[in-house]
Amino acid sequence: MTSKERIKRITVPEIQGRKGSQPIVCLTAYTAPVAELIDPHVDLILVGDSVAMVLYGMDSTLGISLETMTGHGRAVVRATQKALIAVDMPFGSYQESKEQAFRNAAQIMCETGCQAVKLEGGEELADTVRFLAERGVPVFGHVGLRPQNMHTAGGFRRHGKEHGEAIQIVNDAKAIADAGAFAIVVEGTVEPVAARVTEETPVPVIGIGASPRCDGQVLVTEDLVGMFNTFRPKFVKRYAELGDQLSRAVQSFAEDVRQRRFPESEHCFRAEPHKISG
Repeated sequence: MTSKERIKRITVPEIQGRKGSQPIVCLTAYTAPVAELIDPHVDLILVGDSVAMVLYGMDSTLGISLETMTGHGRAVVRATQKALIAVDMPFGSYQESKEQAFRNAAQIMCETGCQAVKLEGGEELADTVRFLAERGVPVFGHVGLRPQNMHTAGGFRRHGKEHGEAIQIVNDAKAIADAGAFAIVVEGTVEPVAARVTEETPVPVIGIGASPRCDGQVLVTEDLVGMFNTFRPKFVKRYAELGDQLSRAVQSFAEDVRQRRFPESEHCFRAEPHKISG
């Protein structure tokens, strides 16, 4: 038996049991190398539809397909041993009907081996969440700023400043928790509202641009390590500047190639002279 087979992956009930106790650590991953590096240190890896912007250079998350999300999810699951893996359901893959949502969620889970799917929505999506949960699909919810709703919401902005919007975010979180979501992301929401969501929702609430009082925190890994510079959200703390290091490394490589300093003899394969003489 290999060491990979001996390690027990974190489960949905284990994440649920963290409510109000040990904070949940969550990061995104879209590729096998990144997933393998972060897996020992996190509890939950989200294969986010943010891949559209981070890896594919799109202006929003709306252009990513179900097939693309499934491919990235498969790579992340294969490269990990410990973390619970949730895959985002892309825009248009679950809003039409409960039945559509189940078919596509089942496809994602069967083809990737992930443990859960994530979808954005509140009260209007409660019936869909319930339909999925009752049929064995663990649902990771998402309220507050919903990137898939950026056009109707007026772009990427803070949510919960107005009283009515704040109440709606709290109600949305309660509705999908009551419908069976095992955990919820609250994104881009003013701190007092995110704290209230955490206090009044019975499942773990994981914040991004939210509150330190949430039950856990999530960031995009490329933001965390300085590999995505198109824009830098206020809520991101940089723990490294790998983008700068990569740029300097490529510059040094280019200079060595142009000056014929690379490759050197130690980087070349050798052969016995008699084997290459004419």
